[in-house]
Amino acid sequence: MVTKGGKTQFVEKWLLRAAFDTLVEHLTQRTESGESWTVAFDGEESDFVRINRARVRQPGTVRQAELTLRLVRDGRQAMAQVPVSGGADEDRARLDAALSDLRALLPHIPADPHLNLHEASDTSDDVALGDLPPTQEVLALILEAAAGTDLVGILASGPTWRGFASSFGQRDWFGRSALHFDFSLVLSDDKAYKTTLATSHFDADALRARIEAGRRAMDDLALPPVEKPPGEYRAWITSSAAEELLSLLCWDAFSARELDARKSPLSKLYAGEVSLDPRVTLSEDTAARGLPSFGPDGFRKPDRVPLVTEGRAVGSLVSPRSAAELGLETNGASTGENNRALTMAGGSLDAHRALEHLDTGIWVSNLWYSNWSDRTSARATGMTRFATFWVEGGRIVGPLKSMRFDDTIYRLLGEGLLGLSSTVDELPNVSTYGQRSLGGLAAPAWLVEGMRFTL
Repeated sequence: MVTKGGKTQFVEKWLLRAAFDTLVEHLTQRTESGESWTVAFDGEESDFVRINRARVRQPGTVRQAELTLRLVRDGRQAMAQVPVSGGADEDRARLDAALSDLRALLPHIPADPHLNLHEASDTSDDVALGDLPPTQEVLALILEAAAGTDLVGILASGPTWRGFASSFGQRDWFGRSALHFDFSLVLSDDKAYKTTLATSHFDADALRARIEAGRRAMDDLALPPVEKPPGEYRAWITSSAAEELLSLLCWDAFSARELDARKSPLSKLYAGEVSLDPRVTLSEDTAARGLPSFGPDGFRKPDRVPLVTEGRAVGSLVSPRSAAELGLETNGASTGENNRALTMAGGSLDAHRALEHLDTGIWVSNLWYSNWSDRTSARATGMTRFATFWVEGGRIVGPLKSMRFDDTIYRLLGEGLLGLSSTVDELPNVSTYGQRSLGGLAAPAWLVEGMRFTL
């Protein structure tokens, strides 16, 4: 368990690195003539604490690591996942069993016409562990700051590791430590203030301020609720709400393969049939979002890949397979060509004057259940959530009852866009499905005219 800050993390770093190096060396010795292989490593040691009503309900620690082994021969490839325990003999036995199974399977698999291997022997070692206090200390601070509230959330803290190696001599190692606190202060069933604090350099005052902001929001949430009919309303879409919309684009909107097949929601943008507002600039910022410089296939990732510049499409995410199939140059994207570090540039609006900028309309704090209602037109639908308010003359009137929106990204970030906040907020990926995720989004708030609500 990571309970002693940097010292314990430093020790665990070398234990995991040693396990990785041992297995790579073992695989090198077991390689037969005509075979090529790659291994991708994922590991973490994470403390998790579930909190409800500002009390600890479920603490725990997860230690896990896994190798994904890919074996290649005669243009055929097959993959297997191998759990890593840290016990050298046990891990070698598991690797040998996986290698044997893949060798038996390969003759029965057709050759892959789009196989694309990174036949390089370059190396990297990028470890930057942040200054995180023991989880118990962070937890004590949270419970003190949230005393008397119904705070609900998940605290996750600790280091994560990624590695890559190949039979061509490539060796990469990456490590980061981070703390995520994803939480809500709840007033009633449908009224809450939700936010996320993510950091690799813990600041107690920043955490207290975030919880205090939630306390202040309770006063506005306690006002009589407001109900508005369906229609078009001026809206301030906070960065948290914008994340929900941008996340739809992360699925495959910038995928070279989907764009080539005209299946991307942004196909019309890339075809030059439409454009976004010139203030809209989007990029995949791998380095800025704290991701490894190598992809799951070992290809190098640029620090930044421009996707949309001043409203016009300029680039896409290209996996090694798409590069081979479409005659493009890969930029290290995963096979799914999904964004993991989408970044939207800010504008000129002062976020501290958001109510003034909005004047009269809807303050959209969060959106949820979002999906495409018309994928080909980039039309999205979803619901408002939590602290969404009706504002008149720059003053909050009361919490708005949940409403369904249905509008296109082309309009919201095109003719309907009035401005973007100068502040760009970090919006980390706090998913823990299977393992803690890396990366996330960065986005400003959006001020839009005539956001369309249908229910």
